[in-house]
Amino acid sequence: MTTAIAPEEYRRNVGMMLIAPDRRVFVGCRINQPDAWQMPQGGIDKGETPVEAACRELHEEVGTTKALLLRESAGWISYEVPEDRRPAYWKGRWRGQAQKWFALAFTGTDADIDIAAHDQEFAAWRWIAPAELSGLIVPFKKAVYDAVFEEFADLIS
Repeated sequence: MTTAIAPEEYRRNVGMMLIAPDRRVFVGCRINQPDAWQMPQGGIDKGETPVEAACRELHEEVGTTKALLLRESAGWISYEVPEDRRPAYWKGRWRGQAQKWFALAFTGTDADIDIAAHDQEFAAWRWIAPAELSGLIVPFKKAVYDAVFEEFADLIS
């Protein structure tokens, strides 16, 4: 679901599509879910704008700042998390997440990526063709990724 504003019952969040020069995208395999690959994402802290959160999360999750902002999603793209998977720290407050997505051009080399630079969230990472990701992500995020790929299609085709 895409909306102009983030729905109240959804946690505000950002997602980053980090695009390599060959138009593959960065994905990481979550430490706590060995078969769940995703693009970097994270919450928006109090007082942060979505673009500030995206820059911070890119540094925290990918361990780099070597990227140029290409585009921000036009709206908030939401998904609902299955109830049994909602993190305990949400305490039932959120039904899911409403995300602003950012397309970023990676300007570094693989040596500039350090997924262990902060509180490590990914066990592994790689560059993949966007079409490969739909078979690797958790099913409840598929509609979000489809919307993001459609919105940024000209940047990855």
